[in-house]
Amino acid sequence: MSLAKLRRSAVGALLVVGLLEPGCKSATAPPPVLGPAEVAVVTIQPERTMLTTQLPGRTSAYLVAEIRPQVNGLIQSREFQEGAFVKAGQLLYQIDPAPYEAAYNQARAAVATAEADLITAQANLPAIRAREARFKGLVAIRAVGQQDYDDAAAALRQAEANIETRKRIVESARAAVETTRINLSYTPIKSPISGRIGVSNITVGALATAYQPTALAVVQQLDPIYVDVTQASADLLSLRRRLQSGQIKRNGATSNSVQLLLEDGTPYPFKGTLQFQDVTVDPATGSVQVRMVFPNPRNVLLPGMFVRALVEEGVNENALLVPQQGVTRDVKGNAVALVVGKDEKVEQRMLTVDRAIGDKWLVTGGLVVGDRVIVDGLQRVRPGTTVHAVPYGVPAPKGGSPAEAQDKILSSNKGGIHV
Repeated sequence: MSLAKLRRSAVGALLVVGLLEPGCKSATAPPPVLGPAEVAVVTIQPERTMLTTQLPGRTSAYLVAEIRPQVNGLIQSREFQEGAFVKAGQLLYQIDPAPYEAAYNQARAAVATAEADLITAQANLPAIRAREARFKGLVAIRAVGQQDYDDAAAALRQAEANIETRKRIVESARAAVETTRINLSYTPIKSPISGRIGVSNITVGALATAYQPTALAVVQQLDPIYVDVTQASADLLSLRRRLQSGQIKRNGATSNSVQLLLEDGTPYPFKGTLQFQDVTVDPATGSVQVRMVFPNPRNVLLPGMFVRALVEEGVNENALLVPQQGVTRDVKGNAVALVVGKDEKVEQRMLTVDRAIGDKWLVTGGLVVGDRVIVDGLQRVRPGTTVHAVPYGVPAPKGGSPAEAQDKILSSNKGGIHV
């Protein structure tokens, strides 16, 4: 064998020994001692919690006035800007008043004529009555004939009847004056309420018809404003049952207070009040309508906006709240939590969850006061394993927790060469 081949064989042997030496050392090293997995737990304690429900709804104007003419006529002028704020009694449109002024003056003249005729008839009545009395005395002594007396008595009755007729004519004429005065007062069209006025559906010079189906404009009062929401009748029955059983209680100070969320999810800065709840269930949706009133000084809320109302149901004095990270779902979708039980062993609990309150679940079944629910380290434990429980939120020591050390050891052994 040549000298070059001997040198290459010696170098190869040294390389093999160098590669096997670390593996042999690791094989002879003792395995690390692993303790129970460390988990963070939250001890369940009763809390006083305000229960609220979120109901979708839409806004509607507090007052709505559809402006319609009450007399026929041509529109002479429009006295407002579209979209502006108008006050109650403010002039909006002016209908040509000339025909109604003429009718009003004519009715007043008819009243004057009827009153003059009545005065004349009343002035002639005493003479006619005296003639009838005189003839009555003369016929008693047979100074005049019976026919003459009968004519005088008939004239008296006719004069009295004429006066009554004249009185009715005067009353009718006065009623006609009042009618024409009212029609004349309708020629200026004024706003019945204060609020925002919308688009005008008629222009100057157009003919307006009394009580036409199309409104000239619409005025809406927006401060305050209504919020109409719907609530399922089943939820309403459940709420009543819980109130009667004492599970929740009404908060007297804010029992009618309502908060509002806008379409983009931002909270509305003003609180509203619950006004009434409808007494009829909609058979198509199985829900009832609930009306609320909110102040709207800045006109942020406009009619027709979609909103969500947060209605206070009541106070649960002994609510059990569990952080959401401590609750998982099984393959069937049931809520499940892992609890540290006796002898520091993990137990699995099936939960009954009512609703989410912030970042926690309101649990109505499956847990009792004092249970320690695992909220951190769930991936390292299984039901029946022994764990080391620490309160959730307590900082770990500088060297790291046992669970972290365990994870580091397991990760460092992956992919190693063992001999």
